[in-house]
Amino acid sequence: MEARQDLKEIIANCQAGSNEAFSRLVDLYASRCYSYFYRLTGNATQSSDLLSTLFLKLVEKIGTFRLATGSFEKWLFTIASNIFRDHLRRKYRQQKLLQGKAEELELKAAATRTKADEEMIDELQVQMAKLDAETAELLMLRFYGGLTFRQIAEIRSEPVGTVLSKVHRGLKRLRELMGHHRD
Repeated sequence: MEARQDLKEIIANCQAGSNEAFSRLVDLYASRCYSYFYRLTGNATQSSDLLSTLFLKLVEKIGTFRLATGSFEKWLFTIASNIFRDHLRRKYRQQKLLQGKAEELELKAAATRTKADEEMIDELQVQMAKLDAETAELLMLRFYGGLTFRQIAEIRSEPVGTVLSKVHRGLKRLRELMGHHRD
């Protein structure tokens, strides 16, 4: 409850034009948003560019967010999702989605990973690249973005059941791809 109240205070201060509050907001969400973009693109430079675009858009649009009526995370990831879709349309037309080998995102996690863990993560990213862009995005929003099915449904303007079904099918397809690789 206190963290939610702190977030509301930070957002209110951002809306009032506080640079310090905006810096705090960036500190709170930069890592998650960067990771979201990185998991979708597989490219550190593109992810940084998308993150910069997101925070520029946040500066422009923070005044439109209504504290009393909405979830900030849902609102933020809606913007992030739209930025990513624009990125795909404009530059890549889904041809280079999730290509390349992943770079390590967190030094702590890297220090504790075993070689088998790293191989599994690399393989997961290779197999994710074989999924269509929509399925990959849904899985990233759900499992890496930490959004609920309801939040994803609202972002995508789809019924919750449709999102559940697409995520389930995506996971099934990913399991199949991972299983075929091990054979």
